[in-house]
Amino acid sequence: MMKDYIFSNDFSRNLDAMIYTCGREECAPSHSYGPVVRSGYLIHYILSGKGIYKANGRIYHLGEGDAFLICPNSLIYYEADKYHPWTYTWIGFQGIKIEEYLKRTSLLEDLCFHYGKDDRVRLCHEKMFEAYNLPENRDLMMNSILYEYLYLLASKFPRKYVPAGEKKISYVEEALQYIENNYAHKVNIQVIADHLSIERTYLYRLFKDITGFSPQEYLLDFRIRQACSLLKKTDLPVSDIARSVGYEDALYFSRLFKQKKGKTPTDYRKSIAGKSSDDDAEKRKYDKV
Repeated sequence: MMKDYIFSNDFSRNLDAMIYTCGREECAPSHSYGPVVRSGYLIHYILSGKGIYKANGRIYHLGEGDAFLICPNSLIYYEADKYHPWTYTWIGFQGIKIEEYLKRTSLLEDLCFHYGKDDRVRLCHEKMFEAYNLPENRDLMMNSILYEYLYLLASKFPRKYVPAGEKKISYVEEALQYIENNYAHKVNIQVIADHLSIERTYLYRLFKDITGFSPQEYLLDFRIRQACSLLKKTDLPVSDIARSVGYEDALYFSRLFKQKKGKTPTDYRKSIAGKSSDDDAEKRKYDKV
């Protein structure tokens, strides 16, 4: 019986977003593709000519300036016109954040759209194709263009309707992200609310309802967790660790740390070092067996 061997860990699918294909094609009359299922997202932009695109049980008649989105695992078919075949460029992208980014647009609801007079969106296709031919660091350039492209799509084709519950969760997720990116600085609920452009009391209520903690409680917990990591992995003085997690006053930091962990930072470090020594001794004992 034949065995299948897979030599790739498919690391690309673990990236937030990446380009996996791009190109340009001048199609022959009636040139067709499919029916087929693709593994990633692709957007085709029509430079000239016309044709049809079939997806989700619908047929779209498209021409110059139009674009169409192909979603992964969706059966699709497209065909150039018999008399005026299209020429198009395409950008293919994938990654664990792509679907989330596209949900900020209306494209998952309306698979076909029109760039109109916005040259910035159209030029992303040209810049992508040029970047593909760079001799070095083309992945960095292509991915930078991809993020610009996704931003422009979200701006030009915003999602038409966002359920209230989903919007609330989005606010809390942004607040969590802000805390985790800025915990080393002066952060409080007003700063976070200003960043999100919402009322302080509204943010407090949302955060508490969804996480079970107040923003300040979560900030303290996150800072202490980061401090524990630094105490375990580095030899930095407690005063340096305090500043690294957002506290200028090392004594105040030590009091907060003891309230949360039941030990001072110094005693916590000693207990971690002792545990590591015991673990090493246990390992050596079994190594001799």
